[in-house]
Order: sequence, then C-alpha cells, then structure tokens
Amino acid sequence: MRKFTTRISKFLGIVLMILMAAMVLDVTWQVFTRFIMNRPSSFTEELAGFLLIWIGLLGASYAYYSRAHLGIDVLTYKLVGRKKQIVEILVNSIVLLFALFVMIIGGSNLVNMIFTLKQISPALGIEMGYIYLVIPIAGAFIIYYAIYFIVETLRSKPEDTAEHKIVVVE
Repeated sequence: MRKFTTRISKFLGIVLMILMAAMVLDVTWQVFTRFIMNRPSSFTEELAGFLLIWIGLLGASYAYYSRAHLGIDVLTYKLVGRKKQIVEILVNSIVLLFALFVMIIGGSNLVNMIFTLKQISPALGIEMGYIYLVIPIAGAFIIYYAIYFIVETLRSKPEDTAEHKIVVVE
C-alpha cells in the first residue's frame, strides 16, 4: 500500500506542477497582452480562475497526504502511545466522512446538475461540469489518504507513536 500511495502522490505532485506552470504561463500572457500590446486577452482571466480551483482542491488533497494542513495534528501534538493512535484514527475518520459526504456525494450531485443544465463558461466555452469535476476527484484522493493513514496507524504499535517532534528547516 505504501508504494502505491507514493506513486499516487508523485502523480498528483506532477499534475499540480503542470497546472501551476500552466497558470504561470496564462497569467504571464495576460500581463503581456494587457500592458505590452494594450489588447487584453479575453480568456486568460477565466482560465486562471479555473486553474486556481483545480490547484486549490488537488493541492488540499496533496497537503493532507504530506500532513501540511494546519490543525490536523493539533489534537495529537502532546499525546503519545495509544491515546495518540485513537485520536489520529478519529481525526482521519472525520476527514474521511467529510470528503465522502461533502466532496464525493455533494460534489457529484453538483457536477451532475451542472452537466444537466449544460452551463457553459463565457470566455472559454467549455462545460462548467468539467471545472467542478475536481471536487469529487479531490475527495477521492482525500478518502484514499485517510484510509491509508488509518491503516498505517492501526498497523503501528502504540510505542511507535512517539511525541510530536518539531523540525527546524535551515
């Protein structure tokens, strides 16, 4: 499970890098056309917004995997042993339930409704359902990572969950 999770995370990291590069190019083109050519591009602002949505949601799932979210470990900061394991399982279960009900079920309903209504973006002319599709996709990543963390916590011995160490990056 660890190898598969590492591969998924590397893939997600590459997708995020591509999306970020696309956003940098898009915004650079917008600045160039607006200030150098004095004829702003008609689609770049909308594309930047859509890319930001995808980067934000996929980035949230990547941050959850890398444990970069603020507050996820605030409850387990001072705990050790069995108590820490129980709280970690509880926190990851709550995250899993949120991702399931809000992002997967709610996001899928939103995507279906948008596709049914055939809502089209004004500048790019693409169906908005494709933009909102990132909600259930990110939810699936978060659910997978939550399950992974729960399994890893259950596999570890209570003694292995030592007190949280603060690492200083120089």
